[in-house]
Amino acid sequence: MISGPLADAWIDWNRHPVGDLNYRNHELSEFNNDGALVLRGFFTSEFVSRVVAESVALQGGAFYANSTHNVYLTPQDPQFSDDHAINRQVASSKGLIADDQIPTDSPLRDVYENARFREFLCALLGVEAVYPYADRLSSINVHYAPRGRELGWHFDNSSFAVTTLLQEPESGGVFEYVPDVRDSDDGDMAFDRVAAVLDNAENISQLNFDPGDLVLFRGRNALHRVTPTEGSVTRVLAVFAYNDEPDIGLSTSALETFYGRTK
Repeated sequence: MISGPLADAWIDWNRHPVGDLNYRNHELSEFNNDGALVLRGFFTSEFVSRVVAESVALQGGAFYANSTHNVYLTPQDPQFSDDHAINRQVASSKGLIADDQIPTDSPLRDVYENARFREFLCALLGVEAVYPYADRLSSINVHYAPRGRELGWHFDNSSFAVTTLLQEPESGGVFEYVPDVRDSDDGDMAFDRVAAVLDNAENISQLNFDPGDLVLFRGRNALHRVTPTEGSVTRVLAVFAYNDEPDIGLSTSALETFYGRTK
């Protein structure tokens, strides 16, 4: 696991002294209160510019799902009608490149494997350790949303997401969410509230962040989406995906849905 100077060029440790207990406690309090945390300027401008250039070069190999899905990311349930919350379809059309397409010398890998970064995430997430995905595709991803592409309303299967915006679009591409829609631990599907969100009858919050900000989000119970990109500039986002248990990978069906392949 990397702990030396490689990641030091990519993370602004002075602005974000992740080992300082007061700093950690302040950010932990905000994260626990809001279910979301934006750490401004966490990554250096050198990190952003290098990863943007790298990502633009890789964009031709991105997989665009052009799929529809329900907000639970589960198959259609025939015991309910087509217009029921569990069967209503939303569009996701963004593209992505998988972990095995990320160069071995990418700054994304330096950060993902950095011991100090992982220890900080553990402190915020309240877990003893974080682990990469067992499959070869899911640990680091780069997402692309050119004009008109979007990420539809959904709940996350994982308890947390760690991302950074690399390139913002001219307009659109807004992260919208509704917190505490359901209680997944109790098996609460929250059909009525999900239907209200899909019918634009709920108050919707926005999470605003800029390139180089580190974003943590608890999306298992918060319904969220990214609105369609507007303009000629592609929205580009990097995802650092971890698990709080070892040897966990995505299912074959999920791999096929997200990456168009299973290995």
